[in-house]
Amino acid sequence: MKITAAHGWPGTTEEAIAIQQQLRSQVVAQDDLPPVQYVAGVDVGYKDNDSITQAAVAVLSFPDLQICDRAIATRPTTFPYIPGFLSFREVPAILDALQQLTQIPDLLLCDGQGLAHPRRFGLACHLGVLTDLPAIGVAKSRFIGEHDELGKQRGAWQPLRHQGEIIGAVVRTRSNVNPIYISIGHRISLPTAIDYVLRCTPKYRLPETTRYSDKLASEG
Repeated sequence: MKITAAHGWPGTTEEAIAIQQQLRSQVVAQDDLPPVQYVAGVDVGYKDNDSITQAAVAVLSFPDLQICDRAIATRPTTFPYIPGFLSFREVPAILDALQQLTQIPDLLLCDGQGLAHPRRFGLACHLGVLTDLPAIGVAKSRFIGEHDELGKQRGAWQPLRHQGEIIGAVVRTRSNVNPIYISIGHRISLPTAIDYVLRCTPKYRLPETTRYSDKLASEG
């Protein structure tokens, strides 16, 4: 899979904000997906006191969710951990991993936020725009936004709102288990994103894509 990054990597938050504001208009918030036969989980871990970023991509067949390709890439960590700027810390290594794949995924499920971001350009949006792949943000915790009370059964969901705008959804993937937070990244609508995440989450709280990629990102 060949990827050409659309910008240089910033050294300051001011430069990063300028990139977010420039690229967020390129996010496609409607369904523009091919027939989905392969889904990929994307996750990142750190080594050597966070000085090394290790990105992992796991590609699964869909809908049976069997692993069919994987890649791991490491590179020096060049951007500090600052909430709202995670993509600048993690996406460079993720792009390195994606370039190693032989099976190009039809849909990316990213461990992080998408539109549910103060500037509406989280990691899933950033990665989706740079690769032009459909992408979904699947986060374990809420970053911003409020929502109404959520039902306790699997499949229950509520819109996640921020400043009067629906930016994502809080979704119960297992009955009586803490929910996850889904937001669009690129080339997908929110209802479709929720549907795909639930179909990738047959047993546990997190999608199989996230579970596989998380294990890979922790290797070594």
